[in-house]
Amino acid sequence: MADNCCMRIQKITANENLNRLINFRQATYDRLGLARDSLFELGDAVLLSPPVRSFPELTLSPIFRRKWSSSYEAIEDGRPPRIPLLHLYLDNLKGIRRPLLAGDHTAWPRLTAPTLRDRTFEHQPNPVPGAKPVTVGHGFSTLAWIPDEQGSWSLPLLHERIASSENRFRTMARQLKEVCPKLAADRPIALLDAEYGCSPFVEEIAGLSSDFIIRLRPNLCLRKAPGRRRKKGRPAVHGKPFRLRDPRTWGKPAKTLATRGENEERINLQLWNGLHFRKAARHSFLVLRIEFPDRPGTRRRPREIWLAWIGQEPPELEDWWNIYFRRFTIEHWYRFAKQSLGWTVPQFRTPEQEERWSDLMPLLTWELYLSRNAIQDHPLPWQKDQAVPTPGRVKQSLGGLWARIGTPTREPKPRGKAPGWITGRPRIRISRFPIVRKC
Repeated sequence: MADNCCMRIQKITANENLNRLINFRQATYDRLGLARDSLFELGDAVLLSPPVRSFPELTLSPIFRRKWSSSYEAIEDGRPPRIPLLHLYLDNLKGIRRPLLAGDHTAWPRLTAPTLRDRTFEHQPNPVPGAKPVTVGHGFSTLAWIPDEQGSWSLPLLHERIASSENRFRTMARQLKEVCPKLAADRPIALLDAEYGCSPFVEEIAGLSSDFIIRLRPNLCLRKAPGRRRKKGRPAVHGKPFRLRDPRTWGKPAKTLATRGENEERINLQLWNGLHFRKAARHSFLVLRIEFPDRPGTRRRPREIWLAWIGQEPPELEDWWNIYFRRFTIEHWYRFAKQSLGWTVPQFRTPEQEERWSDLMPLLTWELYLSRNAIQDHPLPWQKDQAVPTPGRVKQSLGGLWARIGTPTREPKPRGKAPGWITGRPRIRISRFPIVRKC
């Protein structure tokens, strides 16, 4: 009797997950607007195809029922609505008490594209010793929700190009101001890398209803709160310097904690309060030093990490310090988007086309996430079983599920062959654009 009850509950749960996915796909299709049939089938072709080498190869997928030229027309004519899709994503965050948000930026390299407008110099990690980690292309800023306490899932909410007239600080701050007021939850916690640990970004996020854990570069010089006020003259704005590389300037920490991490690794924590950047003196924050005494001190496994807590009072020290390491799931998503979803494979001519294609990447990731409890896992012979399937494993097992739920798109309507280029019509050389150097 108990076994029958458990089977009935599992069946109900599976049906709920399936209906949730079907409703999400239908709502997405209704919001896509122009060229929605081609855009939707193009996204399904990405999910059901192995990694491709060129953009037209996606049209060879059986699920893409249109001609190869429809893929380019979809990117040219389609307008995926970024904010309505954001509202659709945020509907899945209802009931989350304190959501974790991760922010970062990456580059879409376009080294050999002189006809592409608004290219800039972008950071690109380079494993070659002695080579400069710089590429030419477009930068993209991403704000994602981290749904699990463990695992590699990171669900983008906004994924936007950083124009040459903007910088990554203002773009990330604008994305946070767009998302945080719409969250029907307590104050979220945003996790950001060391590139955002600076005074311009702290000024941009002032007054935002969110808490932040930001990594700090180890060569920073912060300022302590000013001491006792002098009898004459202007009140002091800054106190003594706090140099992260000079222990003599630290002073006594407000809290200390010795704990153990994975594999019984020793971890020492030291917390100071009332510190600020010299150019953002009005905004003080907490600074945490995480020391790993047993590590060799390499680039990937440093001996110490500095974090800043910006916002309201944090939880107890033993509860929140390791939350920051969940930020690295967004790095997994960047790799997955580039290698498995083919995000940087197309060679589009305009930045607008790149943005429309990039707007599909969060949508496809959310479809994978909503499918993870509805698929039947089909591991390859050399793959191990997974308790919680990764995005790649879900993508690998989608074929049977998509055959069950079908597609909301309409049948294609052939409209004949295009007349082609008119005889005698002159061809105009495509304009070349210089690389924009940001200040």
